[in-house]
Amino acid sequence: MPSPHAPTPNGRGAVTNRSGRYERDAREAFDDGWGVEDEAAPKLTTTVTKETARTIISRNTSPDIGFDRTINTYRGCEHGCIYCYARPNHAYAGLSPGLDFESKLFAKFNAAERLELELSAKNYRANVMVMGGVTDVYQPIERTHRITRAVLDVLGRYNHPVAMITKSALITRDIDLLAPMAAKNLAKVAISITTLDRTLARRMEPRAATPQRRLDAIRALAQAGIPVAVMTAPLIPGLNDAELEAILAAAADAGATEAGYVVLRLPLEIKDLFREWLEGAYPDRARKVINLVREMRGGRDYDPEWGARQRGTGPYARLIAGRFRKACARLGLNRRKLDLDITQFRVPPRAGDQLDLL
Repeated sequence: MPSPHAPTPNGRGAVTNRSGRYERDAREAFDDGWGVEDEAAPKLTTTVTKETARTIISRNTSPDIGFDRTINTYRGCEHGCIYCYARPNHAYAGLSPGLDFESKLFAKFNAAERLELELSAKNYRANVMVMGGVTDVYQPIERTHRITRAVLDVLGRYNHPVAMITKSALITRDIDLLAPMAAKNLAKVAISITTLDRTLARRMEPRAATPQRRLDAIRALAQAGIPVAVMTAPLIPGLNDAELEAILAAAADAGATEAGYVVLRLPLEIKDLFREWLEGAYPDRARKVINLVREMRGGRDYDPEWGARQRGTGPYARLIAGRFRKACARLGLNRRKLDLDITQFRVPPRAGDQLDLL
């Protein structure tokens, strides 16, 4: 195992590149005697592989998730958030949910083209499309590839409602697309803020926007007439949950009108990756955090039951739920849930199409 004080590779979240659950050979880090005073951690280079998507709309039937379809323009995420529940998906590609997840990325370059085909199908029926429900659609490589913007342009032309989730200030680049959609009740955004502490944010989410930049993004979106929610997710007991009220207050002051939260989830490979990181970054509180997580999960690292997996169970989970409700009531958050309009969806006419005779 690595030394508890070993540095993570420059600008990355995971400490190691643990093998995925489908790999034949297991990789495990070990302490070879080199210390942090000897040499800086090596810098990893991000690689992006072009992926041709056969379908772009992913369907969801989970009863505790409030949407049934989503678009993910990228696989893997350069933000490197150590807690990310999407990490185990990289194992399906024969890659590690650790460092591979945040450095070996896949981009769906044909996403917009594929989306037009799927939305134009005669049997397609509109419902709110969620973007960013798995990996962040505004992660750093979007600045160059602009796949998310192309998809958003398609949704706008089809008058298709969209809800976006991100922790990136890059979303403000697309206000010119989102604002006209919001004016027709076709768009809303959720910004994820896990902490207001720059040091904790840098350690936990090394390549994501600073907390202040996320608050600035909420303000810019709200001023443009785009409804904004704040997601305090994940809340990690003993690490960032004490900031719950402060995050909600700062977001409400910036213009957020809705809020949500999810407690830390540690399924599959994430449980070991998170423990590695926690023992290195915060060795003084690692045991307390893990004990509280297990207390909220019925003595386990993770409880996969519908409903319970998002909020946890037990006294500590109830305490967080009560604090959240009281803070939202005091700040005026969640007074009204915005339902986007699904009735405006239309397949736009193309050159050469025969017009309907009325």
